[in-house]
Amino acid sequence: MNASTSLRLRLTAIILGPLLVIALALGFWQVHDAREKAADIFDRSLLTVALAVTADVARSNGNAVSMETRDLLSDTSGGPVFYHVFAPNGYYVTGYATPPARQTPEGRSEDPYSYYNSTYHGEAVRALRLRDVTTVDGITGVFTVTVWQHTEVRDALMHDLARRAFTVMAILIGTVAFVVWFGVRIGLRPLTDLEDAISRRSSDDLSPIRRPVPPEIRGLVLRLNTLFGQVQGTMARQAEFISNAAHQLRNPIAGVLAMAEAVRSAPSAQDARARAGELMASALHIRDLANKLLTLERATVVAGHSETFELGELVEDVADRFRAAARARGVALVLTLPEEEVITLADRVMLSEALANLLDNALLHGGPDLKRIALGLAASDGQARIDVADDGRGVAPEDVATVLSRFGQAGPSQGSGLGLSIAEAVALNHGGSIDLDRSAEGGLRVTLTLPADTLHTSARQAAE
Repeated sequence: MNASTSLRLRLTAIILGPLLVIALALGFWQVHDAREKAADIFDRSLLTVALAVTADVARSNGNAVSMETRDLLSDTSGGPVFYHVFAPNGYYVTGYATPPARQTPEGRSEDPYSYYNSTYHGEAVRALRLRDVTTVDGITGVFTVTVWQHTEVRDALMHDLARRAFTVMAILIGTVAFVVWFGVRIGLRPLTDLEDAISRRSSDDLSPIRRPVPPEIRGLVLRLNTLFGQVQGTMARQAEFISNAAHQLRNPIAGVLAMAEAVRSAPSAQDARARAGELMASALHIRDLANKLLTLERATVVAGHSETFELGELVEDVADRFRAAARARGVALVLTLPEEEVITLADRVMLSEALANLLDNALLHGGPDLKRIALGLAASDGQARIDVADDGRGVAPEDVATVLSRFGQAGPSQGSGLGLSIAEAVALNHGGSIDLDRSAEGGLRVTLTLPADTLHTSARQAAE
């Protein structure tokens, strides 16, 4: 059965399968037992007849058998019984002229009687040969009495017993199947009720399911409620994102439109070029804001492109991208990497974006006194720490929550107010965190922490 098989059919098959095997085993055992018991009854009937014939032959000197014995011969279980008696010297005494020949070796001579299967006039028979010491007409010795019976009746009876046994088993299995099928149907009713309750919900109803359910599906309902909560949270974040984006882009777009109108109505070509430069700067600001908004939206989604890589290489690559910008502003960008490699499992692109936003944030908000930005990587206790520390104006403790919020800024600035929000979202989605405090030089230090492993190797030293 595959995953798409009906649950009711699965449960029915799981319950009925073992029962069917057990029933068949019991049926075959019962038939075998019935055959053995029936054969034993028929054989005992033959022995009874043989003993009666022996007693009558001894009493009548071999002349005749009694009426009681004749009744046994004609009406015993398994049909009529035939008999033959011969004396110790091999002479015929009474009964039918010729007994059925024995097709198997003779049993032990000391056995008083023995059974065997043979044929008589082309028909299968079951025979009993009885040896008994008696005296008949003055002759004393071991007389041999042979009685036999056709096997048709006993075979028919055994087949009838087998048929009845299997009929009873079939009825029992059918009854059990019927009971199990409806029992499973009734047992699965809470699932169908749950399905009906969910189908009645509107498309925007993501409230938790609070119906009483059996313990076996309580975990499923809990998972569904968790999923509903996650979807509801995602929709809320998307609504907030759209609202923030619309609010933050409204004023810059209005400014761009006003500048475009000013360019068109400029009194001279020189004024038009000056206003076109302002228009270009505003357009670049809008582009940067839109890119930051998209990056923030991606950062709020759980990382889906994780890979294992060496964190020091990524930190060094991002630092190289910002060296020219830092040098242009007269800021020294100092990079410190550990001797051992730091391995992490993360989304390389989003982690690079987070680190780039931290460096960009330091350059934009460090203030006029910013002279140095220290970028460092360290690892211990299964965690990697990336520090971005500057000697700028820093952030007051009461403004930390503000700068971490979307579009939050501690003071007037040209930035979008999204850099730290992006870095925090990336850290949280990778099982890490972000912390802000005062640096040793009096500026701001941002620490991004991620899960990591360290490989003690000299590979980086050799590359340097």
